[in-house]
Amino acid sequence: MQFDDVIRGRRSIRGYKPDPVPRALIEEIIGLAMRAPSSMNTQPWNFYIVTGEPLNRIRAGNTERMLAGVPQSREFRTGKSFAGVHRDRQVGVAKQLFSAMGIARDDKEGRQDWVLRGFRQFDAPVCVIVTYDRVLDGSDDTPFDCGAVATALVNAAWSRGLGAVINSQGIMQSPVVREHAGIPDDQVIMKSIALGWPDDSFPANAVVSERKSVAEATVFVGFDD
Repeated sequence: MQFDDVIRGRRSIRGYKPDPVPRALIEEIIGLAMRAPSSMNTQPWNFYIVTGEPLNRIRAGNTERMLAGVPQSREFRTGKSFAGVHRDRQVGVAKQLFSAMGIARDDKEGRQDWVLRGFRQFDAPVCVIVTYDRVLDGSDDTPFDCGAVATALVNAAWSRGLGAVINSQGIMQSPVVREHAGIPDDQVIMKSIALGWPDDSFPANAVVSERKSVAEATVFVGFDD
């Protein structure tokens, strides 16, 4: 694919085929992603690539603990709930997804099942857990850099026919994730990325989220009109 095709064509994929993803292909994608910029070349990121039975144990533990009311234990700061225009955008994409899936506003069972899919990493065959070195905890540059590498990763995956979605639901219960992915204490769990071959029959995969315009997002200073 051309670069523009990747950027404009990529979508968040929430429904996957069960087919395995070759390790060599994942290594190629990770290698490309790590060309992302980082502050003073610190490269704070690490990746734990989980599949098979260890991933099934993470899915089960994550889901069981959330359903049992165990408080979430994400390790990277969560911040406040979205409000204003940011909340509007959050609700807007949810409406797009629920509409595509035929989930009505009063369909409590359907909505709960959708939430549980997130805790299960959307049933993708691979989960990429992004961590950073704990010695950098508190740095403002580190989460920025991890965001850059995550973006590069999902774009590299798309360029090779794979789908992905960056999410936090899959790491809500960090003790479960840490145990079954073998993540040592010197790492902070930041994000997870579901990865696999897109299931084109899954309605939500066709959803293209809306973007604000360049005019809304940009201020030009010192340019001649």
